Amino acid sequence: MKPTNTQVLFRREPRGFPTATDFEIVNTSLPELGPGQFLLRNLYLSLDPYMRMLMGGGWTFRGKPMSPGEVMVGRVIGEVIESNNADFRVGEHIVGRLGWQTYAISDGSDLDFKVIPKDAIPLTAYLGACGSTGVTAWAGLKMIGDPRAGETVLVSAAAGSVGSAVGQIAKAMGCRAIGIAGGQEKCRIVTDEFGFDACLDYKRGDLAAQIRAAAAAGVDVYFDNVGGEMLDTVLPQLNKQARVPVCGVLSQYNAAGEPYGVKNTRLIFDKSLRLQGFLLSDYRQQWDQARAELEELVAAGRLRYRETIAKGIENAPEAFIGMLHGHNIGKQLVQLA
Repeated sequence: MKPTNTQVLFRREPRGFPTATDFEIVNTSLPELGPGQFLLRNLYLSLDPYMRMLMGGGWTFRGKPMSPGEVMVGRVIGEVIESNNADFRVGEHIVGRLGWQTYAISDGSDLDFKVIPKDAIPLTAYLGACGSTGVTAWAGLKMIGDPRAGETVLVSAAAGSVGSAVGQIAKAMGCRAIGIAGGQEKCRIVTDEFGFDACLDYKRGDLAAQIRAAAAAGVDVYFDNVGGEMLDTVLPQLNKQARVPVCGVLSQYNAAGEPYGVKNTRLIFDKSLRLQGFLLSDYRQQWDQARAELEELVAAGRLRYRETIAKGIENAPEAFIGMLHGHNIGKQLVQLA
């Protein structure tokens, strides 16, 4: 007898921050497997800020927003429990963007990668430090930021899963890493656990003065996860020919009305700056290389990470909303099985 599949559906566009009523939880029956298909029991779900953009009701990015009734988009790590595909055997673990659900049927074409088990690396890391989170940090920092040993790398949202990885990768490359986070406790974690050289609490105010004090010689790479007013504040602190990988715009995802317009754009010309936005999919050809390097760093204890884990798919909407409010530290996951 097939198990029942519990799914979280997108119900309606939020206005500002999502609420529980923007989601719907349903139970569905699983069909029989077709030729070349296999069944995954999903173990963990990754919750990430980009999902908010796909919900519409505000600013979105490439691709069309979700439609009401669709399964919420999201990456999972699952275990193959039944297979009609010789390339995917029972017991193997797979990562793919298969949605907020407890089971998924696939033919392998819609997956990210198959996990090759490593003794020092837990499965959950393949949704975080050794998965999409770490690869995003690696790609933005290395391919766009192009840091050189001795340079200063500044990272916003440094207590988050991407930001914390960026700083540690920068340190491994011989750079000085400075984080920006919200609150004393998050800043403590950024320096004491993630090993940044300094962390600035934007909630204390006068962020520009804090940056000048922590980076007296200026900033060479700014890894931007926040955008908006914070980007405006950072631009004057950048050195000539600094690089700015733009990974996200956290300050704008839930904003109602007109989005914030950056004012200091003249500095892009004055300082010969390079600002480049990117998506993880832009660097798909580098995923294997990135993951191999990240696995080495994690196994060696040079890339540490935190996970905030909610239990049960029925709690995924609440965990997602909490993440958008900054309640998590590190990677926000939901344990599904």
